[in-house]
Amino acid sequence: MKAHGIVHKYGDNVDTDVIIPARYLNTSDHKELASHCMEDIDKDFVKNVKEGDIMVANMNFGCGSSREHAPIAIKASGIGCVIASTFARIFYRNSINIGLPILECDEAAKDIDAGNEVEIDFDTGIITNITKGKTYKAQPFPDFIKEIINKGGLLNSLKK
Repeated sequence: MKAHGIVHKYGDNVDTDVIIPARYLNTSDHKELASHCMEDIDKDFVKNVKEGDIMVANMNFGCGSSREHAPIAIKASGIGCVIASTFARIFYRNSINIGLPILECDEAAKDIDAGNEVEIDFDTGIITNITKGKTYKAQPFPDFIKEIINKGGLLNSLKK
């Protein structure tokens, strides 16, 4: 399992209200949520993001309310993985539940810049910054989480 894309970079304490503003929570349509992803912090995000791109942030990514809409909006926008120094606990679990790969790696989060080309090997936890020629090591997913992500989320992984 791998991801490869261009980085969209954010700072500390990116909360769920910034990821998907509350004014759009009246829909459960994933594409509609994606069309408003990050708009209060990065108006050009939806115009610039491409399928498979990588989101990188610093500490406490996904803090705030426990809404699943936030990781859904990120995943539906085309982001292939989110890397952060740390994640808010509920955001972390919601991301796995909906099949959005996320990795904690402080060194990568601090060193990777917006626009860098990055590749991630989820089996080994190796993050390669192709632009800078550097690698970083995150904790790889255990098999049960890889299965949830590969099947597109927890509910899909329960289907036989």
